[in-house]
Amino acid sequence: MSSLSSLARPRRPAGPGVWDPRAEKIQPWHRDRLAVVYVRQSRPQQVVDHQESTRLQYGLRQRAQELGWAPDRVLVIDEDLGVSGATTAGRAGFARLVAEVSLDHVGLILGLEMSRLARSCADWYPLLELCALFGTLLADLDGVYDPGQYNDRLLLGLKGTMSEAELHLLKQRMQQGKLSKARRGELAFPLPTGYVRSLSGEVAFDPDEQVQQVVRLIFRQFEELGTLNGVLQYLVQHEIQIGVRLQTRAQRGDLVWRRPKRTMLQHILKHPIYAGAYAYGRRQVDPRRQQPGRPKTGSVVVGRGEWLVLLRERGPAYLSWEQYERNVGRLVANQARADTVGTPRRGGALLTGLVVCAKCGARMTVAYHLAEHPSYRCTRQLIEYGGAACQAVAAAGLDAWISQQVLAALQPAPLELSLGAAEHLEQERAELDRLWQQRLERARYEAQRVERQYRLAEPENRLVVRHLEREWNDQLTALEQLDDEYARFQRTQPRHLTADERAAIRRLAADIPALWQAPTTTVAERKEILRQVVQRVLVDAQGQSERVQVTVEWVGGARSEADLIRPVGKLAQLSYYPQLLERVRSLAAAGRSDREIADRLNAEGYRPPKRRERFGAAGVSGLLRGLGLRPERSRSQARDGLDPHEWWLPALAQELGIPDTTLYLWARGGSVRARQQDPPLRRWIIWADPDERERLRQRHQQRPGDRLRRRWRAEAATLGSEPTGSPLPEQCGGKDRS
Repeated sequence: MSSLSSLARPRRPAGPGVWDPRAEKIQPWHRDRLAVVYVRQSRPQQVVDHQESTRLQYGLRQRAQELGWAPDRVLVIDEDLGVSGATTAGRAGFARLVAEVSLDHVGLILGLEMSRLARSCADWYPLLELCALFGTLLADLDGVYDPGQYNDRLLLGLKGTMSEAELHLLKQRMQQGKLSKARRGELAFPLPTGYVRSLSGEVAFDPDEQVQQVVRLIFRQFEELGTLNGVLQYLVQHEIQIGVRLQTRAQRGDLVWRRPKRTMLQHILKHPIYAGAYAYGRRQVDPRRQQPGRPKTGSVVVGRGEWLVLLRERGPAYLSWEQYERNVGRLVANQARADTVGTPRRGGALLTGLVVCAKCGARMTVAYHLAEHPSYRCTRQLIEYGGAACQAVAAAGLDAWISQQVLAALQPAPLELSLGAAEHLEQERAELDRLWQQRLERARYEAQRVERQYRLAEPENRLVVRHLEREWNDQLTALEQLDDEYARFQRTQPRHLTADERAAIRRLAADIPALWQAPTTTVAERKEILRQVVQRVLVDAQGQSERVQVTVEWVGGARSEADLIRPVGKLAQLSYYPQLLERVRSLAAAGRSDREIADRLNAEGYRPPKRRERFGAAGVSGLLRGLGLRPERSRSQARDGLDPHEWWLPALAQELGIPDTTLYLWARGGSVRARQQDPPLRRWIIWADPDERERLRQRHQQRPGDRLRRRWRAEAATLGSEPTGSPLPEQCGGKDRS
């Protein structure tokens, strides 16, 4: 780079550098360009408190004039006053300086010391390269330097390295001081709601009783409801606000009441101070996430094992450390992840998050292909390793059996349940009533305070009296409105349970199955009850057969095992399929009719696949035809009792070579001429002459995109005109629904 600078400025004398700036380094063509005085201090507080340093830096203008620059050729760049030099991000003055050097406008850069220009070698050395290329000199209180000369460049590099090392030492000294103070539990930080710092620096409960009660209510409701969203909905439903102490300088310590929100509740439930612990380093800076120009960004939450300081029993606590750990563990478990149980949701499957595959140990997921027929599936091997899925079990039968087991386990305790429910309801209503009383007391105090101010004011001072009068009226209106709301609350939820309510609780607790099946009991509530007694359910389906081995692990360590029957798709999947075929052959050989064979199979305990509970004559007839014991009927010729060109739907589908379902949808949608039989059969009859059959074949052979495009254009035509510029259905990823 020095060779490039010598080519760019042939007028500069070559040879070793000397220390006399006027004799060797500063040339007349340097003075033809600008002398830039760069002024910077690290923080706004330094600008206010260290004004002598600011005066010294501005005094460098006189230094530039002594070196031969005219006053009008001296430029002061001070946009970076109060900005750190650790990085170039956010330093508009430094960016302007680099731009002026790159445009060959600068002959000399002056700074109080080189650390004013940059505190990082990543910024310092590129500046030296630019100055060497364009022949720009640098100067501080020690002398003038030419970056194009080896000795000066070596000295400037050393100064830049020392500036960076000095910044590192300052940061390290400050960080170690903070860490040392934190290890003693003396490093102060803003306290969350429910706590205040006394004049002596100790942490204490908030003196406001309502603030404390709301915090305790949040923890109790989370212990009962188990979800963050449930606590939020409870607070919103009962119009409960959270008291917060302001941290701004002008209003520090003032109490304001704010609506609850999710992040606030999450902060309360996760903060260890509520368990009486002092923690430091829960959030640490990740340099990879730090945004340029924003030094306070990049903060990430780390696990408890990475906290820098954790001191237990160092202050007043709202809950025990064990309860705090349960709350944090519950929040983690509520996350929708493959390795956690998750929070109860609205889906119809009751055992979501509890079913575990006995083959591979993975937690089974829920598939809702049809809302009324969910299933539990283990797809870990398929998703992670590209193998085959372990197993799939219909949810209906498994949920019903587990529900029966849970209800049987709860039967011995109806009295305890009724007493506990009544006591819990009374405690909850009493707590809500106390919150209302505190709100009313606060409103009365505010109204009385304004009234005292109004009465103490001089009547002649109407400017003050009018304002106090309006404020008094506003407080009285708010108090009256709050009284009305409290009266409505008392009517809807009296503090004590009535005799009818107690009787209803005893009646419901005595008939737990009725309570379980009641329409008012939601799926989420049933799931929550299951999770109170069931730890996990191990499922092992026996191949493709209908047999499923189930092991229930109850909370407390007990285990229950059972063999369940699940629906399967084909007769061949039944574990007793060979015995079934042999039995059907023997009954047919004995001359039994289809109905007699079906009755005998049902009486002997044989069951068909899928969700049917009994064999019918039609099912036995189909089984016999499959075994070759009955003659096969041709569906294409089964047109007895029909008019010419009329077909039964299955027969026409076989004739055309298309699925029965497609033809059924066309009949339902009016795409073909079709009618239904009278009840009870109501079978579909479709008219189709040779031309119509050919049309249907061609329609089925068309691409799905062509059919969708034709339907889309027909719908657009009914609206008046075909829109332009809109994507066709095939471009939107649509599928053929015809």
